[in-house]
Amino acid sequence: MIKPGIYKHSKTGHEYRVHFTAKHSETLENLVIYEALYDNNKSKFWARPATMFTEGVEIDGKKVPRFQFVREN
Repeated sequence: MIKPGIYKHSKTGHEYRVHFTAKHSETLENLVIYEALYDNNKSKFWARPATMFTEGVEIDGKKVPRFQFVREN
């Protein structure tokens, strides 16, 4: 379960506020609904499959979480 709070994107260093999780209406896949806490001209709010939100990514040869929990709201 992904808890609401502030998360840091491991590759960019940008912070996001996770508001809640939701279900995709057709597939019932879990989605994370989150908000960019920096000036992003593409969108303020985002949705990403929970499996993708929590998966590991490789940075400088090291596997780390895509998003890392920083603190509660």
